[in-house]
Amino acid sequence: MAENKRFNPDLREILHDGEAHQISRYSLVTATAKLAREISDKAAEEHEIITEKPVSTALDKLLSGEYEIEEPEEIKDL
Repeated sequence: MAENKRFNPDLREILHDGEAHQISRYSLVTATAKLAREISDKAAEEHEIITEKPVSTALDKLLSGEYEIEEPEEIKDL
């Protein structure tokens, strides 16, 4: 069952930033993609072989609180 949670994580934790403000799904997808690209680029620079998909690693880092999503002010109130 824990393996299923990895492939289908509960995103409510990350979509609510704790300040009665909800982070948009667009921001979550964009942040995950940017972080995954950074992970992939860093591995390529260091000639590392990645055994886990960069998107999975990025999402894990966001869910664990290692990284925080910051939305631009102009879309926070939409």
